[in-house]
Amino acid sequence: MDVLADVLAVSGVRGTLGARIEAGSDWGWWADPSPAAAFHAVTAGTAWLGLPGQDPLQLMPGDVVLLPTGTEHVLGSDAAAVARTSEQVFSMWERAGSGAVRIGDGPVQTHILCAHYGHDPAVATQVLTLLPDLVHIRAENGGGCLEDTVRLLARELAHPQIATAVVLDSLVDILLVQLLRVWLEDRPESSQASWLGVLGDPVVGAAVARIHADPARDWTTATLAHELSVSRATLSRRFDAVVGQSPAAYLTRWRMDLAARRLRDTDDSLEAVAQAVGYTSVYAFSRAFSRARAQPPGRYRVEARAAQRGGQAAAAAGGSAGSPVRVCRSQVQPA
Repeated sequence: MDVLADVLAVSGVRGTLGARIEAGSDWGWWADPSPAAAFHAVTAGTAWLGLPGQDPLQLMPGDVVLLPTGTEHVLGSDAAAVARTSEQVFSMWERAGSGAVRIGDGPVQTHILCAHYGHDPAVATQVLTLLPDLVHIRAENGGGCLEDTVRLLARELAHPQIATAVVLDSLVDILLVQLLRVWLEDRPESSQASWLGVLGDPVVGAAVARIHADPARDWTTATLAHELSVSRATLSRRFDAVVGQSPAAYLTRWRMDLAARRLRDTDDSLEAVAQAVGYTSVYAFSRAFSRARAQPPGRYRVEARAAQRGGQAAAAAGGSAGSPVRVCRSQVQPA
């Protein structure tokens, strides 16, 4: 069981390519806050990134950044351009064809790929929300795989072919996994006391893998410890230090994530959902679900489906899925 792959799949993390910025000189690009994580890769030239309350950060060729919370931010040609750019003041841009956005004066000097990553709000176990506000991987630290994938993206954009959209979205998903690999390897201390710590601890990782492989099994700390050939006390201590909760609490949270998705996405009876996530009675399942989600499963099903339909309608009304400004949602500055 690949635990990271399982959590990314269940939590519905999906990447979509947004704008491809072609920038000249003296420009500033405002990006509105978004519920999705924002990603930028500088494939040529340099740019500066500005976040609220922080000094501007210079991005060099090959650098990639991830803003997991989708916070408002600025991209600009230099620190001065970042400082003067705001929601009300930003440079004009124009569509340049093939999903590109042209901004700034003079010949193109900088190329930036933008993407976003959404996730399923029904799932409490997330990866992106556990990351710091800014993940910056410099070109020299990214390794060949990350750099090669960015190059593939740029090449596919420059020379679109049959099913290019499928290729682009797949490459964007790959980029996120590669970025997480690099970040976790360089900053293991930042992943402690959260779900991310699971990926760096062989004992706790193995315990979580068993839970994910068979979530309906009647797991206890003792049975998990027995399968891993460690003591119950050792597993409890390491689980709490790494994940920040007990094995039983983690098992319940994961079961509720699986149940929430099944309630929303299927017509399975409450009995079937309860059994699928390890409960022998609807009453016990309903009590556990109500504690975790602050409402009984039947009401959750109705409200989650209504919210999903509302989100789909809003997305359909928002414009074409092929819009080149899906992440960096700047607007043309009024005259």
